Amino acid sequence: MDPFEVRIQFLSLLRKLNASQQSIQKVVGFALKFYSGCGEDLWDCIVEECQKGSINNRINILYLLDSLCESSLLAKSHTGAAGATQDAGGSGGGGSLYVAYIARDLAKIVAYVVPEGRQGLPNLMSTKQILESWRAKRVLDPQQVGDVLATLDARRDSLEHAQAADPTSRAASASAPALPRVEVFKRIEEDRERHKRLRERRWVQPAAHGPHTALPPPLAAFLPLAHEDGEGHEETTLDIEFENEWETTSDWNEDDDEAAFEENALCFPAQDGEQEMDLS
Repeated sequence: MDPFEVRIQFLSLLRKLNASQQSIQKVVGFALKFYSGCGEDLWDCIVEECQKGSINNRINILYLLDSLCESSLLAKSHTGAAGATQDAGGSGGGGSLYVAYIARDLAKIVAYVVPEGRQGLPNLMSTKQILESWRAKRVLDPQQVGDVLATLDARRDSLEHAQAADPTSRAASASAPALPRVEVFKRIEEDRERHKRLRERRWVQPAAHGPHTALPPPLAAFLPLAHEDGEGHEETTLDIEFENEWETTSDWNEDDDEAAFEENALCFPAQDGEQEMDLS
């Protein structure tokens, strides 16, 4: 199949894309199969459809990229395990397949999926969920993903302030043409399918690291953190998940003191004539 035919078939698959895993995996398999000869052309097709497609098609493409990231990184891991003498990062951008393209054009893709104004609000929450997942799993550089998330939050805040300051803009946006009824029901069904998929993948089980394993374990994060000094062993998936929990844990406060006293009373109830243990 020549590159022109590959491009035509891929565009046809993208235009038929929906939220089902069968549809997504069909496109992912095609993209990986023809990556070696047409990878950059296929990526251009994805960006083009993300720019021109409807608001519903754009969020479908973002979920496609989520599966494409996972499949690309797993393919990279298996390739690295097959050649024991190959450097883990020696293949550069090509070693991670489409992940390098996604990292390069992340801001552009998100801008297409969540356009400015009220038009992009239906895709805002789902986009943030995917980006948060990528940041937690280290699929992409957490700092880069954080910058894109900050841009989305700033855009939403500016829209809310503009509507609060100018009531006429709220009325104008409310009178804007809405999606057709058929598209609304289609979006509801596809959102249900996507949310089911997200719930299935929400809990990531840590994998034990052993020096004698032949294949890399299913990592909780695809991109393990390295020590700042570059020495020692790489952090395990447990280290990564601990860091994620630590960053989202609030400081110790009075509520924590009360909870500790309650737990202590349940575990070690005071007997007659005894005084409670002083935890201060």
